[in-house]
Amino acid sequence: MAVRNGNAEESLSLIRKSLRSPNMDLQGTHFDGNLPHVFITLGASGDLAKKKTYPTLWWLFRDCLLPNNICFYGYARTKMSVNDLRQKCHQYMKVKPEEKERYEEFWKLNHYFAGNYDSRKDFELLNQELSRHEPNTGVANRLFYLALPPSVFEVVTVNLKNTCFAKRGWTRIVVEKPFGKDAQTSEALSNHLASLFKEEQIYRIDHYLGKEMVQNLMTLRFGNRIFSPTWNRDFISSILITCKEPFGTQGRGGYFDEFGIIRDVMQNHLMQILSLVAMEKPASCHPDDIRNEKVKVLKCIRPLTLDDVVLGQYIGNPDGEGEANTGYLDDPTVPKGSNTPTYCLAVLNINNERWDGVPFILRCGKALNERKAEVRIQYQDVPGDIFDGKTKRNELVIRVQPGEAVYIKMMTKTPGMTFDMEETELDLTYGNRYKSVSLPDAYERLILDVFCGSQMHFVRSDELSEAWRIFTPLLHMTEKQNIKPIPYVYGSRGPQEADELIRKSNFKYYGSYKWIKHH
Repeated sequence: MAVRNGNAEESLSLIRKSLRSPNMDLQGTHFDGNLPHVFITLGASGDLAKKKTYPTLWWLFRDCLLPNNICFYGYARTKMSVNDLRQKCHQYMKVKPEEKERYEEFWKLNHYFAGNYDSRKDFELLNQELSRHEPNTGVANRLFYLALPPSVFEVVTVNLKNTCFAKRGWTRIVVEKPFGKDAQTSEALSNHLASLFKEEQIYRIDHYLGKEMVQNLMTLRFGNRIFSPTWNRDFISSILITCKEPFGTQGRGGYFDEFGIIRDVMQNHLMQILSLVAMEKPASCHPDDIRNEKVKVLKCIRPLTLDDVVLGQYIGNPDGEGEANTGYLDDPTVPKGSNTPTYCLAVLNINNERWDGVPFILRCGKALNERKAEVRIQYQDVPGDIFDGKTKRNELVIRVQPGEAVYIKMMTKTPGMTFDMEETELDLTYGNRYKSVSLPDAYERLILDVFCGSQMHFVRSDELSEAWRIFTPLLHMTEKQNIKPIPYVYGSRGPQEADELIRKSNFKYYGSYKWIKHH
């Protein structure tokens, strides 16, 4: 992935081959590294653009992974220069001293255009600007990245369709979450997009699908004979998918309060991981074959009810310092008395032959005791115990972040003269095994996929619809009944009621084993 030498055409064609995606360049343009490409960031003055979009473009450009003939446009309401934009982004760009020359080249290819989101005339002027970078024949590819608030989404996409589509060449639209707030608003958004663009032009980005270990799930499951025969209800007791953050809203409570932890993390990131863990083997690695299987799994899950979940909201830790001292409701941007959950544990059941009776436990929250995202597949107790109940369950753990790893928790004889036993692990820690490999950021992979026309790691409209079907009744119920979340202390493991529900869901937590992250 980290191709630093050679020209962009060679690098990109190598990566395209590795993607093995037959649906590249769907609008008939053959790959040509020298064909003009324009990457347009809408919402260029915002937080997402400066922290994620521009740094990602710079890293791809630095590593010669973008087409040779490319330029970048920022569009937003704020009146500013490219230099102003550069200053805003600089602290997030991670520029090394030896890269300064390349960094200057990157900014020379950048342009900025100020305009309103609801003005067709401004978009027509933007189109004229973009055309200046395209040859007289008008053959060029345009990629629009919508780093925008949902409130301007519809008007911007209409203006793009009416004024800024490439005349000859492809046009692709990258859409950031939130994809609606419930089944109804999501369907309205999907219908709106479908009225303007073909599905193969739309890239709904979920950055979790760009993470190394999430992408590794397919290979682990379907490329290893050792795992696939036991990947079912006969061997597995329960599966726990976790995303924990050790910080609170950090002054962004107003934005968070509008969505809550279920919409922010569970309905998208964790459900994407669940569908990759649980799906049947696809017919091929073609993006649509994979996404078809993900949709089939989601269709087997009934909508959640209040009995399936534990909702929590963090309160300040009296012994904590700084932010840890303050609760969610102490954030001045959060409405007084808000019942928005900052923690959720949900137990889902997949009603199909492979998974009937296996609880899938999703857990996510803010202001918890550690930063961690992982999948924990716990196997059943060993039948016919001859060790007086000393054995503990095996677990296959896929650590997404921090410190990518796959390890298997297993029982072994304690070394030495005794005939005792202890838990240990078979350990593949990436930082240890792949010392010289630098793993790309999730956004790097995904934006490169868009250039290559591969939709494998993007969310299809029917996937989105099924995920919302599962969560919408619960969301509406908690909001209509004003369900009060259970308070938990900043820096704790979350509400105790959640641990109780995990225990009832056939997941055993022993507390006797700690995986040591190797460096």
